[in-house]
Amino acid sequence: MNIILFSHPVFTSSQSMPRFTKMLEQAYVARGHQVQVWSPQPKFYTLASSTRLLKWAGYIDQYILFPLWVRNQLKTQPDNSLYVLTDQALGPWVWLVKKKPHVVHVHDLLALRSSLGHFPQIDISWSGRIYQRFIRRGFRQARHFISVSNRTRDDLHSYGKVSPVISEVVYNGQNFPFAPMLPEEARQCMDHVGLPVPLEGMLLHISGNLWYKNVPGIVRMYAHYAQTTTNPLPLWLVGPCMNKQLQAALDEVPSQGKVLFFYKLDNQVLQAAYSLSRAFLFPSHAEGFGWPIIEAQACGCPVITTGDTPMSEVAGPAARYLPRLLSQGDAQIWARDASTVLIELLNLDPTTRAEIVAQGITWVERFNADVAIEGYLSVYRQVVECEHI
Repeated sequence: MNIILFSHPVFTSSQSMPRFTKMLEQAYVARGHQVQVWSPQPKFYTLASSTRLLKWAGYIDQYILFPLWVRNQLKTQPDNSLYVLTDQALGPWVWLVKKKPHVVHVHDLLALRSSLGHFPQIDISWSGRIYQRFIRRGFRQARHFISVSNRTRDDLHSYGKVSPVISEVVYNGQNFPFAPMLPEEARQCMDHVGLPVPLEGMLLHISGNLWYKNVPGIVRMYAHYAQTTTNPLPLWLVGPCMNKQLQAALDEVPSQGKVLFFYKLDNQVLQAAYSLSRAFLFPSHAEGFGWPIIEAQACGCPVITTGDTPMSEVAGPAARYLPRLLSQGDAQIWARDASTVLIELLNLDPTTRAEIVAQGITWVERFNADVAIEGYLSVYRQVVECEHI
């Protein structure tokens, strides 16, 4: 196939989506396909550098100059080319290829749902609401979609209001070979980067600085746990940044507790951290998929997450589940109850814990990168066949 991948520009804040595009490009080329990556270039963005007009200059590059360039490029492509928008947030470009074979990868609809008022925890500005509607108006013109989870596909149909011809689910595949590390090897890895881990291990959470990750809830859960013992395990938070809500939660941690913050750990260090952790805490309000869940399980770390899709869809039968925190008024009750689940997990006998670990490792084998790539290509072939009937 001749595959054209539409990608986010490298000058925006999105880093995960360009990496996803690069992964697709390399995998498809390795399988013998012709691949091009089309992305806006920073022309006005460069001119407006260090000015208050930078964001608007980026919009000119993305939504005025880039479409003009694409329309010229389309004239040179074979008729059987497939146009792949690697993220539904690229919806404003769908109109350029809506009459050609195309497919849209859908990762999550959380920003759209936030703009529709589905999450009282966050207040979206008027411009943010308009922008999300602009994106939806774009991807609604598409006919073919691949979603990362059944929950994301349901959200696409319910809130995206699409009318798909093809709408399939292909689970994400791990982009790093996470697997259990021997304790000695893992400790050497952590010692090498100056992050020694206590012999008893630690509790772990990994996320970005995003409201729906429920990091204050995790800290309050930890505070209740730490109150029950004179020597609690430390809590490692990898990624989150301090804010007022998180500071308020930290103020509730008793003196014997310890919460540590870490940033920019590479995959090998993360693998060691997962392998040494006694439990991975991931009780999100919402997710599109939940990458860290399968990374933790792949490394033999038991997971506590939210008993709602897609978290339960991704974590499977080996995880321990908490109810979703519905309002901040219930935060203390939720944290107290969540801490009992954590304590029960930490107190499991070695045999039962080993069974949970083995079950998790077996479960995540379904999230294989090669399986995901073949799943994408299978849908691509369906699209091309459908469009040329």
